[in-house]
Amino acid sequence: MRRRGRKRPERRDNRPKHRINNFINVPEVRLVGENIEVGIYPLRKALDLADEQGLDLVEISPKAKPPVCKIIDYKKFLYDSKKREKELKAKQQKTVIKEIRFTPNTDDHDFEFKARNAEKFLKEGAKVKCYVQFKGRNILFKDRGELILLRFAQRLEELGDLENMPKVEGRRMIAFVVPKKK
Repeated sequence: MRRRGRKRPERRDNRPKHRINNFINVPEVRLVGENIEVGIYPLRKALDLADEQGLDLVEISPKAKPPVCKIIDYKKFLYDSKKREKELKAKQQKTVIKEIRFTPNTDDHDFEFKARNAEKFLKEGAKVKCYVQFKGRNILFKDRGELILLRFAQRLEELGDLENMPKVEGRRMIAFVVPKKK
């Protein structure tokens, strides 16, 4: 008889990222923050100071000797840190890579058509990966493939730069064209 495996519930870490108030368990802490004289205080006194102001004692740097704590409103601190992370994430640029494929026998009209598309991609800020695909005995024409890629890079040199010289990977010869920085 086969035993059925139970699905175990995912464990979620509901613990706060920082130790606050009574969860701090060290004899003394270095206290920093506004309206407070910076220095080393016994934990009980630091908790009393935080309680007088109606705020939380938050352990900012637990690995320091003694640990660094700050008297702040913890909920507001979390809100501000999430907001800061969201802003940083919004400022990050995602690199888009567009691919353009050639064969050693690509005709001039096809080449121009693909070059116009690559120009459009570079204007949008995307990176262009161009490659020559060799099939069967076409692998003998590596020099033709390299010429096509170099001609392609030359055609796009006013909008982008060739990242590295064309190189062979398996049955492909690959080159990257990156947009020029303004």
